[in-house]
Amino acid sequence: MSEKKTYYITTPIYYPSDKLHIGHSYTTVACDALARFKRMQGYEVMYLTGTDEHGQKIEDKAAAKGVTPKAYVDEIVAGIKELWKLLDISHDRFIRTTDDYHVESCQKIFTQLYEQGDIYKGVYKGHYCKPCESFWTDSQLKDGKCPDCGREVYEAEEEAYFFRTGKYAARLLDYYQQNPQFIQPETRKNEMIAFINQGLQDTCVSRTSVKWGIPVPFDPAHTMYVWVDALSNYISALGYGNSAYQDYETFWPADIHIVGKEILRFHTILWPAMLMALGLPLPKRVFGHGWVLLDGGKMSKSKGNVVDPVILCGRYGVDAIRYFLLRDIPFGNDGIFSNEALINRINSDLANDLGNLLSRTVAMVEKYFGGALPAARQPGEFDADLISTVAAMPPKVAACMDDLLIPQATQEIFKAIQRANKYIDETAPWALAKDEANKPRLAMVLYNLCEALRYACVMLAPFLPSTADKMAAQLGLTAADRQYTSLGFGGKADYTVHKGEALFPRIDAARELAELAAGAEAPSKAAAPAAPAPQPAEAPAIEHLPEITIDDFCKCELRVARVLTCETLPESKKLLKMTLFDGERERTILSGIARWYAPADLIGRNVGIVANLAPRPMMKGKYVSEGMVMAADLPDGGASVAFFPDDVLPGSAIH
Repeated sequence: MSEKKTYYITTPIYYPSDKLHIGHSYTTVACDALARFKRMQGYEVMYLTGTDEHGQKIEDKAAAKGVTPKAYVDEIVAGIKELWKLLDISHDRFIRTTDDYHVESCQKIFTQLYEQGDIYKGVYKGHYCKPCESFWTDSQLKDGKCPDCGREVYEAEEEAYFFRTGKYAARLLDYYQQNPQFIQPETRKNEMIAFINQGLQDTCVSRTSVKWGIPVPFDPAHTMYVWVDALSNYISALGYGNSAYQDYETFWPADIHIVGKEILRFHTILWPAMLMALGLPLPKRVFGHGWVLLDGGKMSKSKGNVVDPVILCGRYGVDAIRYFLLRDIPFGNDGIFSNEALINRINSDLANDLGNLLSRTVAMVEKYFGGALPAARQPGEFDADLISTVAAMPPKVAACMDDLLIPQATQEIFKAIQRANKYIDETAPWALAKDEANKPRLAMVLYNLCEALRYACVMLAPFLPSTADKMAAQLGLTAADRQYTSLGFGGKADYTVHKGEALFPRIDAARELAELAAGAEAPSKAAAPAAPAPQPAEAPAIEHLPEITIDDFCKCELRVARVLTCETLPESKKLLKMTLFDGERERTILSGIARWYAPADLIGRNVGIVANLAPRPMMKGKYVSEGMVMAADLPDGGASVAFFPDDVLPGSAIH
């Protein structure tokens, strides 16, 4: 037995009838976050995923393509493995139901159940749904169609072997009562109890009409029905019934099976009944998550209404997609995917909150201390609240992960990030920097911000692994600095930071949605520049101002500033009120661009400003504007703001 605490987590094994979509990615990313979090806590983790490769649908698709079923699934499975690599999935084992060791285990399990009388031969007559690989009785059909997918069923009659599922109905109900955490969420458990109470039928576990499957060893005219074959993967992958692995004693029973709600019945009724018949322990928990919906409907490969995760990752980055799935889809309930929600989440949390905090902090450490914080630091007001908020975050996140509240776990991390952003506003480092006597206090403020970012780096690693590595590089963190088990505020003695690229460049939401509506695909890494806008046939006459000298021009201080907040004003249809960070301090600027820009178009963006324009009272003195935003006139009378890339630091001079 392993001396470490162990954690065994599984995804369902996916059916490789076609490329996987964002719904499959959601399940796998959620399991990956849990697996990574447990490893971070010091657990020995076994994270299993794989593919369920037998059945009539595969047989039919391969025949239509003119290839063998094995050749067909080999191509699809290669793509699935590439997708998991792209999404940074850290699975420990990938099982295919065509693997020899799995076939060996299944045949031993089937034979044992037959020899002890839990499997018997009979004749199946009823309704069959090919897409779902499911048999249904008259009472289970919904409007004469499959109750799971709503598609047509056909009448089937053939010789088959059956598993005595009904024999275990009472034991299953007793087990649910004695182990209330076994089926989650709670509403799903009530559904399973109701299903059993309506009369649990024995389960068809073999076919004679389908040849693409594992042969029944004592009756090779039969192949095993897909669910017995598929469900056994959770123990065959550990070496049960085969000699390929020796991990069964270490990791079984599984800590959690995570599956889609549409296959929960098989995992909480048929699979536990099979394990009871085999005399094996049951998994500790089975969690049936909801669906990722698109325009109110479930995504389906056969319906063709799917979202391709490869395209999304190419367009927005892997960690942005991981974060959206983990943050916006309520784990346990259905969630809706939309491009607008994805873009808004990237801009609000990743670009504005996290990216802005890191870039501002590193920029100030470099500007005021040459990149290395001094040892002389002076505590002050607001420190205690920041420190207590950040230090309390890891146990809160851990509690959420234990309860499978994954979106809430990410929220706890971002509460600390948002508190750190507020701390910048409260302490005003740019004001402290103006007086040499305040340098120890300034060093303490920036140190606290670096420590808050270190905590965020550690805690985000299971969710956004690549982003955490980029943060660590900019903060100068070692492997020891990133240990979850030794986190303590003030645990890193000093910081030497290194400016890097923006973590998440802000997306122009209006432009992006327009491109997507026009059918834009993921751009290449070296996308060609956009074509220049058409010029008017005849340029208007230009009225020139009097010439000035270079000395006159040098009196204008042009700087890059980042828009932190932006809002419309009830008193004016023309003005937007912006709060900007200019590299030293925050300032307010009122700009007459409200007719052409919404606040969401500007928040988080880098703009050019005239930084030394004398403050100007506006709106009868109600507001004071401290500068001017640079914009160009357009032929139609509009305005085009001059934006700068996210990796240009606020305060950079414009020449």
